[in-house]
Amino acid sequence: MDEPRLKKNISSLTALTVLVGTVIGAGIFFKPTAVYAASGAPGVGLLAWVVAGFITIAGGLTVAEIGTIYPQTGGMMVYLEKVYGEFWGFLVGWAQMVVYFPANFAALAIIFATQLASLFGWQANLIVPTAITTAVFLASVNFLGTKYGGGIQNVATFLKLVPLIIIIVAGLLYPGGGPSPLIPFVATNRPFLPALSSALVATLFAYDGWMNVGTLAGEMKDPGKTLPRVIVGGLSIVMAVYLAINVAYLFVVDSATLAATETPAAIVAAKLFPGMGGKLITIGILISVFGAMNGYFLSGMRTPYVLANRNMLPFSNWFGSLNARTNVPVHGGLFILAIAILMMLTGSFNQLTDLIVFVIWIFSTMTFVAVLLLRKRQPELERSYRVPFYPVIPLVAIVGGLFIVVSTLLAQPLNALLGLGLTFLGVPVFLLQSRSMK
Repeated sequence: MDEPRLKKNISSLTALTVLVGTVIGAGIFFKPTAVYAASGAPGVGLLAWVVAGFITIAGGLTVAEIGTIYPQTGGMMVYLEKVYGEFWGFLVGWAQMVVYFPANFAALAIIFATQLASLFGWQANLIVPTAITTAVFLASVNFLGTKYGGGIQNVATFLKLVPLIIIIVAGLLYPGGGPSPLIPFVATNRPFLPALSSALVATLFAYDGWMNVGTLAGEMKDPGKTLPRVIVGGLSIVMAVYLAINVAYLFVVDSATLAATETPAAIVAAKLFPGMGGKLITIGILISVFGAMNGYFLSGMRTPYVLANRNMLPFSNWFGSLNARTNVPVHGGLFILAIAILMMLTGSFNQLTDLIVFVIWIFSTMTFVAVLLLRKRQPELERSYRVPFYPVIPLVAIVGGLFIVVSTLLAQPLNALLGLGLTFLGVPVFLLQSRSMK
């Protein structure tokens, strides 16, 4: 089959909002619970957000180099294929197509429907139908063309920042607030390094999703310049928002309160805006999750298409076709949507998401290492962008990736092994397709 025929009509703004809008989902409203419970002290928790941000930016700076060498639709799938071979490119694409994108899309749809039901007082039995309806609506809009899906992403990302900025400003100006709740820096009841390590795992997961923007590289107008700017700029925005809102949280309530509640943002908003705080946060979550859903679908629907263009899937002719009128991979999107709906109906998405995050971080770390390998093997390759402070920045990214992988393996060995098993279910598919091509 021919190489992708997608049009180069994704702007820098759309790429930026895909990254920011996908990473900033529901986590910023709920993740502080896990972070401050693990850290045991506000200072350690804030340090975890900063360190995780720098590790993620190091990863972004590193991936941007390989992204400019291979600025093709597919992102990480293409990078691993070029450096490690077809098998590894297929395997990450398989994991993304069958579990990662559908499970994240499904989980966010359920969160969206749950918050909508809470806002309007709907019965619980309406949550799944509402989630499915929302998912179908977003998929349908993306099927109309990239400009429509990109338009939703742009608007949703800007709108989701509004409640966050309101909370940040109101929190920093809160009467009786101030920097004193940010201390003590170190917990008195637990060692510093284990506390920071546990908090880092939670915060690094909150930064997950940024590499999905690489799946759009082939549709960017000037990926060599756009991709590095989008990755570094977008991650810098995410880190600034995460740090600022956590400081605002701590200006209003102490870290022990944040650690003890499942809805830390709602507790803060209730103090800042009595009577309307809960509704404000619910609306903020709805906008934030809606944008994240769209970002995952916009990126995810390209994955089956790229695999099919390499004839790596059964029915590759079907998966690899574009809609004649809208020029988008509708069939790949239908596949992602169908699996996501099945997950919503069975309720299996949360566990599947946990399983696959471990695997995705293995592939992400392999991508960081690939930059070092390419520098050694093919120094003559044209690089419109080179990662700064080489090899320090790539090594920081690699250490951060290994930290996540090892920590998850030690903390959740069964989930880690199940995730690997689910991923390697793609091996027979790869072998059968490889045989059929001979």
